[in-house]
Amino acid sequence: MKPVCAVEKVIEKNGKNIIVCNETRSHLLPVLRDIQDRKGYISDRDMQEIADGLGIHPVEVYSVVTFYSFLTSKKKGKCIIRVSNCMPNVMSGSKNVIKAFERALKIKLGETTKDGRFTLETTGCIGMCDQAPAIMVNDQLMGKISPNKVGQLIADLKKVRSK
Repeated sequence: MKPVCAVEKVIEKNGKNIIVCNETRSHLLPVLRDIQDRKGYISDRDMQEIADGLGIHPVEVYSVVTFYSFLTSKKKGKCIIRVSNCMPNVMSGSKNVIKAFERALKIKLGETTKDGRFTLETTGCIGMCDQAPAIMVNDQLMGKISPNKVGQLIADLKKVRSK
């Protein structure tokens, strides 16, 4: 039975006609999340294979990967530290917290440590403006982070991650 699509397009790929519709595209995000959960990132090869499997153009896959901040095409550390950069956090000193993380990890914002353990990023509001400056370590939220607390936090994360 032919799928019923709100928007339908027929493309030819490898000599076969493929119907591309909303139902096909609805599988894209769950597939991308699954790959990211397993590998930590989505490679160019992954994007091409997903596009082939769903019968869509690779640029459509790439545009979704680059649009959502929780998806990445770049390999990151096992521990991703995201410092909130919304206005209440900036006003509470998040820039100094970032500098402290850069010193402690010996990397710059947006980089990953050479051992692949830590990546340092900024993020938009994480809903903890009342506890600014706030950070997110992987999926764990932490508030009232001062530059003085960063060294101990990194030491604690190294202990937990090595177990």
